[in-house]
Amino acid sequence: MFKFWNSHEQQAQPHAQDSSSHSWYPPSVVGSPNSSLPATPSNNASNSFNSQRPAEAAGVIALLKDKSVDELRKLLSDKDAYNQFLQSVDQVKIQNNIRDELRKETLQLARNNLDKEPQIIELRNQCRIIRTTELAVAQEKLNELERQKDETLKFYSPASFMHRLQDAMNKTEEESEIVNRQLLDGEIDIGTFVQKYKKLRTSYHRQALILLAAKTYPIG
Repeated sequence: MFKFWNSHEQQAQPHAQDSSSHSWYPPSVVGSPNSSLPATPSNNASNSFNSQRPAEAAGVIALLKDKSVDELRKLLSDKDAYNQFLQSVDQVKIQNNIRDELRKETLQLARNNLDKEPQIIELRNQCRIIRTTELAVAQEKLNELERQKDETLKFYSPASFMHRLQDAMNKTEEESEIVNRQLLDGEIDIGTFVQKYKKLRTSYHRQALILLAAKTYPIG
């Protein structure tokens, strides 16, 4: 086979150049033999990648070296012939098989996702029910607890305490006046008056002292 190539080298070169002008391949594929230059720093990356696959390249060369000049020329000019040859290469078959397996796995994953869609919809509906019922009840309870907390804080605030204390003093003052009128009207005797009046006035002055202390030494 190699003698065949050597004996027809001068004759094959013109035809190869002529067929390359009509080839559907880009110029980088059917260019002159001088296009294969020694490795330079600019193409070290591609050379490194190609050097990792010597077995694959050797396999393709083994398939090509047994072909005649006409067959090789047809591969350069006929796209269908080239594709048929390409699909017959073992490395391409392996890649196609891998591609088919990945496609099958992708389709299977898509089918699994579609099968789970009713379950996803059901879970989404359950979340919506929880959000509109249980969550609403919990939110209402939380709002009630917040209201109670605000009322408790307001009731025990210093301002509220002094206001209630002032109301108690006013009420004690009114009760003292009532007891005093009862004595003047003869509704109670002097002994009952003293007992009631003393108790009311003691309570009043105690409240007054507490209110004065709260105003003098404010809390918070």
